[in-house]
Amino acid sequence: MERCSEGHFYDKEKYTMCPFCGVGGLDMQTKLMKSNSTIRIPPTAPVGDSDGELDRKIASVGPTHREPGVTVSLVRERIGLDPVVGWLVCIEGTEKGHDYRIHSEKNSIGRSFSMDISIDGDETISRENHAYIVYNPKNSTFRVQAGDRRGLVYLNDEVVMTYAELKPYDIIEIGRTKLSFIPFCGEHYKWA
Repeated sequence: MERCSEGHFYDKEKYTMCPFCGVGGLDMQTKLMKSNSTIRIPPTAPVGDSDGELDRKIASVGPTHREPGVTVSLVRERIGLDPVVGWLVCIEGTEKGHDYRIHSEKNSIGRSFSMDISIDGDETISRENHAYIVYNPKNSTFRVQAGDRRGLVYLNDEVVMTYAELKPYDIIEIGRTKLSFIPFCGEHYKWA
């Protein structure tokens, strides 16, 4: 973890600069207006050529450069990206209705933004490593694993002390949050 000049902690492996401080060089100061002043916002116009046709060209941004020393998953190394292999959908708790992407291999769960799956607002979830969701790309199986913190993890109302295999629509309970597990990879699809 890195600490910025404003005292925020952030993960240097995920961010090149503090995500809490905003974008450098932008004037983010609040400007007071008189109570009777109005702001004129120009109308928006569609993007396109003079004939109204949208431009369908996509510019190439060139190769992506990775930070040296960053660990790369086996799937990313093989296919060039770290694809989604499943989701967790919050069905009960402060983040009800939100979804969380599961990627290949080990996904950490906690409140911290440095976690792969960051669940905000539930103070009963440990900040870091409350639990893990593990996808094994060799046999397309998913497991939930207890983390190395004090809080317990439940799978379908049964405590998980080490790990347990996940099945579609299983319910994982962490703190006061309940998550439904939805796989993408498995019997019907597997990334190359």
